[in-house]
Amino acid sequence: MENIIFKKEGGIARITLNRPKAFNSFNRQMALELQEVLDDCNADDSIRAIMISGEGKAFCAGQDLGEVTNPELNPGFEKILDEHYGPIIKKLRSTMKPILAAVNGVAAGAGANIALACDVVVAKESVSFIQAFSAIGLIPDSGGTFYLPRLIGFQKASAIAMLADKISAHEAEAMGMIYKTVADVEFDEEVEKLINKLASLPTKGLALTKQAFNESMTNSLEQQLDVESKLQILASKTEDYSEGVNAFMEKRRPEFKGK
Repeated sequence: MENIIFKKEGGIARITLNRPKAFNSFNRQMALELQEVLDDCNADDSIRAIMISGEGKAFCAGQDLGEVTNPELNPGFEKILDEHYGPIIKKLRSTMKPILAAVNGVAAGAGANIALACDVVVAKESVSFIQAFSAIGLIPDSGGTFYLPRLIGFQKASAIAMLADKISAHEAEAMGMIYKTVADVEFDEEVEKLINKLASLPTKGLALTKQAFNESMTNSLEQQLDVESKLQILASKTEDYSEGVNAFMEKRRPEFKGK
């Protein structure tokens, strides 16, 4: 792969967007490569947690405008949305492994919304999130109009999308857009702690939690209670549930296997 660095080790898949000269903005090839590695992670039972980050100074600057303004390279908006960003967001949410977005630099446009679609988002305190679409006459895509108002509320989301405000990592954390802001010098260490913790937890239980949250987006309370009942029964049949209960009763640290 030319535009993705992909490594698997110790139950962790590390995905690095790798177009640093273009601030890791998406071209067609990188979008297709990201989908390929997400499919790989979902199918590989040895993978228990996934981390996505960016190479160099940026996390992801969104769509590569050089591609869409080049008549020979431009896939067109229909392909970009239906074959690039739409499938990426769907795979991030349907992949039954926890996904950590380690936002190491600016996250703009589709890059910001891809981060927000992950299960846990941590960012360097020097990072900014920007819904850059209105600056060029577009609307937020990549799930931005779905997740942003649910994360921070309708009014705040509407203003940020329309005004294209630059939101600092601390502001993003304060408004509930992301999980945590970390000092730049402590970022790598904190990310390692988080991804290793995610990989050590009961993977199937986390997957069912993710499924429950996904379904809650469109369910009524009554429907969601039914979902919880169905998924809790499945969780109770896992080996990790038995290990968790036994460890609690025996006053020891559980050793989950992701089964």
